Amino acid sequence: MDFNELIKKRYSVRAYKADPVEEEKLEQVLEAARLAPTAANRQPFQFLVIHTKGREAELRRIYNPDWFVQPPLVICVCAVSSQAWSRIDKKNYAEVDATIAMDHLILSAANLGLGTCWIAAFDPAAALQVLGLPDDIEPIAFTPLGYPADQPREKRRKPLLQLVRYERW
Repeated sequence: MDFNELIKKRYSVRAYKADPVEEEKLEQVLEAARLAPTAANRQPFQFLVIHTKGREAELRRIYNPDWFVQPPLVICVCAVSSQAWSRIDKKNYAEVDATIAMDHLILSAANLGLGTCWIAAFDPAAALQVLGLPDDIEPIAFTPLGYPADQPREKRRKPLLQLVRYERW
C-alpha cells in the first residue's frame, strides 16, 4: 500500500476479532518500532507485549472498555528516561522517542491488516502495578493489537491552514 494511502486508511479500531496475530506479523510491527528514529539513536523505550487471554480483569484495571481486551494482544510502550538523550535545556526525549516508536508500530500494523487504537487515557498507577514496572520506567501509551471487527469512522481533522505557520509565529 502506498504510504499516503496507509496514513489515510489507518483508524482507531474499537472492536476486535479474537483471531490470533501471527508471530511473523507481531515481529514485523515490533521491528518497525525498533527502526523508528530516536534522539541520538538512544532508543530509550521498551515494549511490553501482553496476551489478553486470562488477564482481562487485571488489564481492565489499566483501561476499562471491553474492546481493550477483545484482541489477543495489548502492547504498551514504556519510556526509560535514564537512557534518553536530553537537550541543552535538560528536556529529556524518552517520551518523544517512545511515541515515535509506537507510531511506527501502529502504522506497520495497519499496513499488515491489523487494528490498533492509541490509548493514553489509562490509569498509570494500575499499569505500574499490573505490569510490574520498575519505578524508573514510565508507561506512555497502550494499543490493542488484533484484527478489526468494525469499520472505519470518518476522521475529523483540522484543516492544514489551522496547523501550519511559516517562518515565524
